[in-house]
Amino acid sequence: MHSFLISALRSTTFRLFACLFCCFSAGLFAQPADLPPLQRIDPPFWWVGMNNPNVEVLLYGKNIAQATVTAEYAGVKILKRETTENPNYLFLTLAISPKAKPGNITFHIRKGADAIFRTMPLLARQKGLKEAQGFSQADAVYMLMPDRFSNGDPSNDVVAGFSDGMHRDSLNLRHGGDLQGIINHLDYIRDLGMTAVWCTPLIENNMDKYSYHGYAFTDFYAIDKRFGTNTDYRRYVDSCHKRGLKVIQDIVLNHMGDNNYLAKDPPSPAWINDFSTAKASTNWKKEFRRPNYRTSTHSDPYASDYDKRGMTERWFDWMMPDFNGNDPHLATYLIQNTIWWIEFAGLDGLRVDTYPYPAKEFSTKWAKAIFAEYPRLGMFGEVWITESVGMSSYWQAGVKNKDGFASALPAITDFPLNAALGAAFSEKEEWGSGMIKIYNTLAQDFLYADATKNVIFLDNHDLTRYLSAVGDDVRKLKMALTLLMTLRGTPQIYYGTEIGMTGIKDPDPLVRKDFPGGWQGDNANAFTPQGRTEKQNEIFNHLRTLGAWRKTKAVVHSGKLMQFVPSDGIYAYFRYNANETVMVVANNNDTESTVKTERFTERIKGFTKARNVLTGEVITSIGNLTIPAKTALVLELQK
Repeated sequence: MHSFLISALRSTTFRLFACLFCCFSAGLFAQPADLPPLQRIDPPFWWVGMNNPNVEVLLYGKNIAQATVTAEYAGVKILKRETTENPNYLFLTLAISPKAKPGNITFHIRKGADAIFRTMPLLARQKGLKEAQGFSQADAVYMLMPDRFSNGDPSNDVVAGFSDGMHRDSLNLRHGGDLQGIINHLDYIRDLGMTAVWCTPLIENNMDKYSYHGYAFTDFYAIDKRFGTNTDYRRYVDSCHKRGLKVIQDIVLNHMGDNNYLAKDPPSPAWINDFSTAKASTNWKKEFRRPNYRTSTHSDPYASDYDKRGMTERWFDWMMPDFNGNDPHLATYLIQNTIWWIEFAGLDGLRVDTYPYPAKEFSTKWAKAIFAEYPRLGMFGEVWITESVGMSSYWQAGVKNKDGFASALPAITDFPLNAALGAAFSEKEEWGSGMIKIYNTLAQDFLYADATKNVIFLDNHDLTRYLSAVGDDVRKLKMALTLLMTLRGTPQIYYGTEIGMTGIKDPDPLVRKDFPGGWQGDNANAFTPQGRTEKQNEIFNHLRTLGAWRKTKAVVHSGKLMQFVPSDGIYAYFRYNANETVMVVANNNDTESTVKTERFTERIKGFTKARNVLTGEVITSIGNLTIPAKTALVLELQK
């Protein structure tokens, strides 16, 4: 029986096991009336052989702090027992010997003469350091919103106990997309030339409304049942890996949903910023304090403490309690939760939501702890700063900031370059507008420790879709995609951009529409060439060609970049290494242009011809290049 349960744990989630165990143990151990019921054990299980041999276990149950708790298992001992102001919590620090064997740690919970027993499985590591592949600019990331991508399992559209139901006729409600829907279309993502998948959060968001976006966790250790189960998530990761796709999980360190048990009955007021204000308010929905959203206060040498706190200690919304990561138990809880998901699912990377919003000391501590366990893991953080490369670079590891802050975040979302790419093809080519904004943004890469690690993008779930931003001009979208796939950094494609989906961010759901063909009965299926319009296929095939080419091009993955100042509506740059040189040249004019290439001599010297990557055409002479209006060429130079 014992070996069977351990084997089952290796192929199923603990949630299923816990249910089976509770049913089993209920017949053996009656609950004494004066003993506290145990409602939660977080984390629900752990592993032998982790780099950090200690794990802090949170026990939650009414007046659990009044009970005596011991742990019995060979190779495991309790180092520390801690309580908080809330008697419903008990924190136990366990030391797990490397020689401990997989099995069940038994907790003996005693009060007076009565005792109950609960177990916490201890597993052999199945996903270790070798499984965290990480990611780099050799990758291309496909970003999607699970609820809006594809409904592969209608049976989980409505789940008992989840009040926010499915209504596809409302952009604010859930539409039924799920893990099976993503699995069904992984070949589509791979065929597009993508090598990694980033989903907005799949963690449980059992909120009363507006839960589809996923950023208000109500159970840090469970996949939302409307997406699937923990087992389904593991199957999704395995399905990605079988296709050569890496998996990036979205992490939230700044806040949680107010329907989380940690919010309803927090271990300590210190866990939640502005907690006393919230408790004292008679109308919190109207009186709560939002952050000032001024990320500049972190790097501002003249910032007041008042404004700094206004950035890090306020709630995103009234239903999102804001974490105080400087509380040691909360910090440990979030660190362990991240490690748990990496180890459980075999993740390759993390995207960290709202990275500058928590206390930066905590974010740094969290990142260091993750890399201590998984040195090869990929990680980038959302740093939404469009106006300044300097303020963005402040958050990248390796930058020597004057205030002494040393970030541990290896990569950021490159919002300054995103803004430049958006302006470049929407503005007239003048001294300070148009493509010069791309040039000037890249010219500030010296401010980063390594700008090649940045994640670059045209749009995402929080931005107006790119095609709408450029006036529905497919030529401009194709130009931007060409630059995105050939510049430094790791490109990220937002689902639907490859088929020209549109939407203006006013409000958010307008840029989060369903992917056509992801639901039975859809009028068109854009997952197939036959189901796409001529316009959609034009955009799709353009990106697919670039994606397939990019996969094998070390010159783009790690080559150097040289750019030339835009002139007369023409912008050219080169990616090059010892073996290969690629020229990218964009014509932002409304008419065809002939470009004399002599000013690029330092990069084209010795080359006489080129292959057009997008058409396959061989250009036999590169002294003059004729470029159609609103077109970017990718040319492999040849001797």
